[in-house]
Amino acid sequence: MDPAIFKAYDIRGIYPDQIDEEGAWKIGSATAQFLRSLLTGYDRGQANMQSLCVGRDMRTHSPAVAKALIKGMNATGANVFDIGMIDTPQMYFAINHLGTCGGVQVTASHNPATYNGFKVSGLQAKPVGADTGLKDIQHIAMALPHTKGRGNGSVEKRDLTAEYKNHVLKFLKPTKAKLKIAIDASNGMAGKVVPAVFADLPVKIIPINFEHDGTFKHEPNPLVDENLAEVKEAVVENGCQFGFCFDGDADRLMMVDEKGQTVTCDLMTALIAAYFLENNPKSTIVYDLRSSRVVAEEIIKYGGTPRRERVGHAYMKKALRDSRAVFGGELSGHFYYRDNFYADSGLITLVHILNIVAQAKKPVSELIEPLRRYSASGEINFEVEDKQAKMEELARRFAEGKIDYLDGVTVGFKDWWFNCRPSNTEPFLRLNIEAKTPDLLREKLGEIEAQLGQPVLH
Repeated sequence: MDPAIFKAYDIRGIYPDQIDEEGAWKIGSATAQFLRSLLTGYDRGQANMQSLCVGRDMRTHSPAVAKALIKGMNATGANVFDIGMIDTPQMYFAINHLGTCGGVQVTASHNPATYNGFKVSGLQAKPVGADTGLKDIQHIAMALPHTKGRGNGSVEKRDLTAEYKNHVLKFLKPTKAKLKIAIDASNGMAGKVVPAVFADLPVKIIPINFEHDGTFKHEPNPLVDENLAEVKEAVVENGCQFGFCFDGDADRLMMVDEKGQTVTCDLMTALIAAYFLENNPKSTIVYDLRSSRVVAEEIIKYGGTPRRERVGHAYMKKALRDSRAVFGGELSGHFYYRDNFYADSGLITLVHILNIVAQAKKPVSELIEPLRRYSASGEINFEVEDKQAKMEELARRFAEGKIDYLDGVTVGFKDWWFNCRPSNTEPFLRLNIEAKTPDLLREKLGEIEAQLGQPVLH
């Protein structure tokens, strides 16, 4: 088993070179051992407390990988609920709905079709990453000498579509508004779950790339602007109110307005934050530190408490839970909800945008325009050998600004700010800059490029 498949937040690699059935068995065994070991102090007698959930995405090798994963879990004596081909957020629902000690979604998210992987969640769907157990799972899995164990664990297939649909749609508010939207499923899990959940609603959906044949028409990563071309075209041609492009496992999404313009995820966070604070006064809203200053400004404007957090779903979810925040948004397209077990959900985000647009009775572009009051660079990568030294160099160069080290280095001035943080998996520094004007943005980007060198173009 290649240890490189164990990342900061999940397990991911090329099938079958890095991840195969043997590796899946060992990871299943290790995950079951680890998650069940955490039950000290809990009532182990609860019906499903020592069981696990397993789901998978639409990749051609996912059924075989999931089957091997389950066999590895069974070998430890763990019972498994096999909940079939699902979107990743349905795993978070299943763990809480069935009351298991955790679960694993077999998916490689937005990676190419040759990849596969595992997203591990613990009790109450809390994320399991490198700092919260994934290294332990790696250690156990790498130490297993063979895949011959035969425990007495059982497998029960469960279709939770109806229950999951009810959970998602409980957030939808009644309306007489007639909405038409375009959705690009990126040949991923949204192609299954969107029809299953929204089929009965008076919302006309223009479907794009809903088919599952083991290939992706475009990369299933909505953060890459060229991957939004089809949904932008469909929105304009069909007169839709807005459109969404989902990633492969349907936990992330990107929005376009009725003109086919991209709505960045920090502006979505600001829009949704105002909506939540109208219904949940004085609540906390969590946002990641790459987000525009407009996010904190809108949260304060509507009487909420902004909580700035480091990048990554493990940190975001913990921050939501610790502060009992009602909502959180991340620049990557993850949106988190207190009433969804403090977990993220692409479908629930779609529901809340439907609520907002129906209630506002004005075009999305008009809702977003007041939020476009700064110029942002987007995330830019620089290949740097000594990442820590370069960040320290930047801090010295801009020492007159307000500096913090929550995640990398952030330096703030009255009219502009930047964050520079290290990649967990690549020799990159990732830079985000925002300024009051486009000219100031270009000027400051030039100054930082003089320190970091030329950006890496993907």
